[in-house]
Amino acid sequence: MREKAEAVRSFDEDTLLAQIGRDNVFAISGGRVGVWKPNGECMEVELPVSSGYLVRIVLAGDDTYTVERILRRRPKGQTARVDKVLGRMEGVYCDQVGEVAYYASCYRSHPNFEALDAKKYEEANQ
Repeated sequence: MREKAEAVRSFDEDTLLAQIGRDNVFAISGGRVGVWKPNGECMEVELPVSSGYLVRIVLAGDDTYTVERILRRRPKGQTARVDKVLGRMEGVYCDQVGEVAYYASCYRSHPNFEALDAKKYEEANQ
């Protein structure tokens, strides 16, 4: 599922949610939190926004977070879902993760958020 599996570490999801802040979690997803635990250890946290949009947060090997804005769709006639990364911000420290996750959930994003527009996305996935 992850492209850079070697660069992602497991972490405690309760600590991450405390760093994001209860109010930010409610503002982003209404309190809904998805946790991906393939081997019993938390590898990523997803906060569903609405209409297929979600914010994914993973811990990198250098103790910084990577926050991604994702559009999740299931193409017609297929059973597998497709996640399209619409934006990414790497190197986010624990005191910034709440603000960056909130901006990732908004239509207008953080000015430093790396926007992956359709043209760049198609070039990267060819």
